[in-house]
Amino acid sequence: MSIESVREYFRTWNMDEKILEFDVSSATVELAARALNCEPQRIAKTMSFMLGEKCVLVVTAGDAKIDNAKYKKLFGKKAKMIRPENVNELTGHEVGGVCPFAIPQGTLVYLDTSLKRFTTVFPACGSSNSAIELSPGELEQYSHAESWIDVCKDWS
Repeated sequence: MSIESVREYFRTWNMDEKILEFDVSSATVELAARALNCEPQRIAKTMSFMLGEKCVLVVTAGDAKIDNAKYKKLFGKKAKMIRPENVNELTGHEVGGVCPFAIPQGTLVYLDTSLKRFTTVFPACGSSNSAIELSPGELEQYSHAESWIDVCKDWS
């Protein structure tokens, strides 16, 4: 079960008790915002892409959309999302619970600057009814992000 791998992952830092689980779905930005009673833009959604043969995760604010031109300029290729039936195999998490924690070795994580405008954000924790509240700095630390990038539009 994916949330268990994330719980174990956060146990390393005694952060596993901060994981929130809901009686309702948090599988989309809107559902997560409702479950958390927060603004949708504070949901840190994790989008999964194929970059050649590698899985790349880009964590963005809930109101941000990938800007294909910015993505291509940064990564040298058009943004190609992972097909839903392959998401679990490549990220270790099912659609609706994809997060940058407890992921397969070699998976690259990038954080979009759209997240930096918030004191805290809420990424999923490996299931479609979970989240954790983290500052952007904590998100960077716990996700082992490669870097902060600017590949989104429609949020500023």
